[in-house]
Amino acid sequence: MGNTEVRVRGLAARAGGWSARHRWAAVGIWVLFVVLAMGLGSAAGRADVNEGDQLKGETHTAAKIIDDAGIEEPASETVLVQSEDGAVKATGTEFRAAVAEVVKAVEGTGKVTAVTSPYDTHTISRDGRSALVQFELRGDAETAADRIEPVLDAVAGVQKKHDSLRIEEIGGASMQKQYKDAFGDDFQKAEYSAVPVALGILLIAFGALVAALLPVALAITAIMATMGLMGLVSHLQPMSDTANSVMLLVGMAVGVDYCLFYLRREREERAAGRDAGTALRIAAATSGRAIVVSGVTVCVAMAGMLFTGLAEFEAMGLASLMVVAVAMVGSVTVLPALLSLLGERVEKGRLPFLGRRRRKQGADSDSRFWAAVLRGVLAKPLVSVVVAAGALLAIAAPALGMKTQQLTLDQEFGDSLPIVQTYDHLNDAFPGGSEPAQVVVKAKDIDAPGVRRALAGFKKEAVASGASRGPVDIKLYEAQDVALVSVPLVGGSDLDEATKSLQKLRDEVRPATLGKVEGVQAPVTGQVAGNHDFNDQLMGSVLPVFAFVVVFAFLLMLLSFRSLTVAITSIVLNLLSVAAAYGILVAVFQHGWGASLVGAEGVGAIVTWLPLFLFVILFGLSMDYHVFVVSRIREARMRGRTTKDAIRHGVVTTAGVVTSAAVIMVAVFAIFGTLSMQSMKQMGVGLAAAVLIDATIIRGVLLPAVMALLGERNWYLPKWLHRLPDLTHDEAPEPAATPLPERGERLPV
Repeated sequence: MGNTEVRVRGLAARAGGWSARHRWAAVGIWVLFVVLAMGLGSAAGRADVNEGDQLKGETHTAAKIIDDAGIEEPASETVLVQSEDGAVKATGTEFRAAVAEVVKAVEGTGKVTAVTSPYDTHTISRDGRSALVQFELRGDAETAADRIEPVLDAVAGVQKKHDSLRIEEIGGASMQKQYKDAFGDDFQKAEYSAVPVALGILLIAFGALVAALLPVALAITAIMATMGLMGLVSHLQPMSDTANSVMLLVGMAVGVDYCLFYLRREREERAAGRDAGTALRIAAATSGRAIVVSGVTVCVAMAGMLFTGLAEFEAMGLASLMVVAVAMVGSVTVLPALLSLLGERVEKGRLPFLGRRRRKQGADSDSRFWAAVLRGVLAKPLVSVVVAAGALLAIAAPALGMKTQQLTLDQEFGDSLPIVQTYDHLNDAFPGGSEPAQVVVKAKDIDAPGVRRALAGFKKEAVASGASRGPVDIKLYEAQDVALVSVPLVGGSDLDEATKSLQKLRDEVRPATLGKVEGVQAPVTGQVAGNHDFNDQLMGSVLPVFAFVVVFAFLLMLLSFRSLTVAITSIVLNLLSVAAAYGILVAVFQHGWGASLVGAEGVGAIVTWLPLFLFVILFGLSMDYHVFVVSRIREARMRGRTTKDAIRHGVVTTAGVVTSAAVIMVAVFAIFGTLSMQSMKQMGVGLAAAVLIDATIIRGVLLPAVMALLGERNWYLPKWLHRLPDLTHDEAPEPAATPLPERGERLPV
């Protein structure tokens, strides 16, 4: 048979060997783990991130004061009554009649309370053509969107009677309802479509149904188990729906990747004439080891999010870390057991056309393109480095002018929602009225004369300072000694101007009034304040996160390959890939170059959280390919090939699996680029572009060219570093076996 006994060492090899020998036990343990994780997680329930715990600083302090006081603010809504052409004034008979009808209509639903007329609260615009009817919804604010429809219908009924007036409702509940109606299924569709897309690509890659189902099955079970674990862990670190979506994305990507790496190597060894047991042991020692190194590196990258101090990021980081760890463990344990159980049956369900084409062409056919590219790269490595690196630096150049901010409603959704137009109309008439700042005042005695004078002074100075044009509303909670002061900020939907107004409120108005009363706390919160505090906290965490991810990834590569050169080039190439992704994001979404090609708009900014999120995710996922390719190159070099020949062998033999894995990742990420929200489009396009660049220019051109230029220096390790732990776990050298062509076992990926 041409088989040779192969001696392997290392955790992955031992785990794979045990699983292959105890295959039913390995499968049973995995199924039990998934079922237990889901059951326990479901029983424990999921604790989600509390809005007040999202941030530190004033926003957090304000939320804590409200929570400690037991104040449950109802959902507030506003109806804008506005003259279409300016001919009808708020003092006119028709306008007054419309306002009275709105008040009567919303009260008639029985769903609202505290309805106020603009003639009582003086909420009439300076030009006299707009007025606000304000009210609160009965019941829990969290579920207000489920009860808002009768009120919206009542307002719409009044609008039908007054053609010359614009009568529109806006508020947290009505906005949430429109989001749900328009985009409620957006995320679910994207998540559900990821699985059939991945399966379709795998069917084309393998040409056999069973082989294609294995990676998808591993990814899905890893995701299911992680969802259960998220429920358990959420009681220590709260989770969120966003973390759930990110976990699904990452889990599908790495789960499929790891299975592809393992399955491809096992198929290759069997095609070379080795028996099933030997092929599995070799796959465990090589691809299994690459999976462990890659998985640990990705986990380290994801752990970087824990250093932001932002609850949402911490949830995303922990969820991603868990799904990668689960997928990694599954790949080196249950996957060898399944391959051992299936044996030749892994080829069952061959697609007629693809199956015949695969058997006829063989495995090398998939790598012909990259073999041709590689000949040119290795012939002129310096030229290849200059051209490829120059192209990526040119793509990355726009990132130097990157502007980040939280996207406003009209930036996020454009004109796709009617409520966006209402938002603009309201902000034009009452700047900042749709997203006022809220000052949470806590005193020992809120009714004390000094506190009352300070509140009155604050209300007056907020307008006099130019931070607000009013009306400033004060709501007292005497029993809790708390006052909530609502301050519309000058600037409205212009976040830069609104932030200046916020800073004036915090740095000038507050110290001059409320700040002079001993024992009074007055943190300023609200949408603009939350965005400002989020940006400040995020910017403060960028350097620690970058440093942590880069340093630990460098150390892991150094220990795994025992080469200072490989560790340094890995980091540099990954940073170049991330920079190019940043450049594409800025060009498309900030400047609008080619935005229409991806169904997007140039919104003038990148959403604040995305650059750091992309860095962590991409740095982790890029290591998948890098570790896999470099492991194969190093393996060939350790078997006695020259460095250039080892590079050629490593890149060509991994080209098919890297290409297929990249196509799946790009397709899954691109699905998120089709969502309606601009922030989701930015995330999807950024991830898809980066993976595409990484799998082609970086791994197919720059990596082999750089390694060819370095030659034997690729394996350089200073003597003073020889004491480092040896985590290479190389397979013992062995003679090549004679292929058995009649098996037809070559399975190109």
